[in-house]
Amino acid sequence: MRVMKRDGWFEYYQSYQERDVFADCDVLVSFFAGAGSHSVLEGVYVVNGVEGPVQIVPPEDYPYPEHASSSKYLYCLERDSRYDALCDRVVIDWGKGTRSWVQHFRPLTKPVIEVLPSGYVSEFPGYLECVVSYDELKIIVENPTANREWHRMLSATYGIYLILDKETGMQYVGSAYGIRGIIGRWTTYAETRHGGNKLLIDLLNQRPNAYRKWQFSILQTLPMSMTKNEVIACEQLHKHKLGTRVHGLNDN
Repeated sequence: MRVMKRDGWFEYYQSYQERDVFADCDVLVSFFAGAGSHSVLEGVYVVNGVEGPVQIVPPEDYPYPEHASSSKYLYCLERDSRYDALCDRVVIDWGKGTRSWVQHFRPLTKPVIEVLPSGYVSEFPGYLECVVSYDELKIIVENPTANREWHRMLSATYGIYLILDKETGMQYVGSAYGIRGIIGRWTTYAETRHGGNKLLIDLLNQRPNAYRKWQFSILQTLPMSMTKNEVIACEQLHKHKLGTRVHGLNDN
């Protein structure tokens, strides 16, 4: 669901349902599943009416066209912007019915566990599982206090990273060996988008919004005792393995 939100599809996705589950509801409060029975606030919506059942005809680029295979109830939902400052921050206990994805509100049954700091993205998942969009990376970089674990972990290691252009499948392999490790190198992308890389600059000249489809991940962590040349040698090996000079976004 978070991927659908990032790509701008979540509100469309939740607007249609197999059953008239929001019957007689005035307000819809949406949460994303978190760890255990915890859930994080996604948004608050006013229910302005429903049609249905009707045949859904999703846009051509909708990632789940199979959802149009049957008639559904289509809701007119209006996001209530008064609560946006709390989105992705308020964590509640969803309760024992974690498989029950629609519940009617009952006072005092959804205790608030915590309110995360403004600018918080997520817990640091570990180096191997570290996969973030450009938009997420920019928030992490610009909010070091809220995302202190990201900054601590990514500044503690050198590494080889991958930028994937999700629209074309093209890849860029880079290396981080500066005093601030991976977060130091990734900060340049948050600030400039291209990080000074020639083919990424060329790509942005062709598609100015291409960065919105970029995904950052870590291929290999390296000790900060390694020299610049040793790190670059590892980078060259990954470029060779992935073919990013011939079929990707590396030009050297």
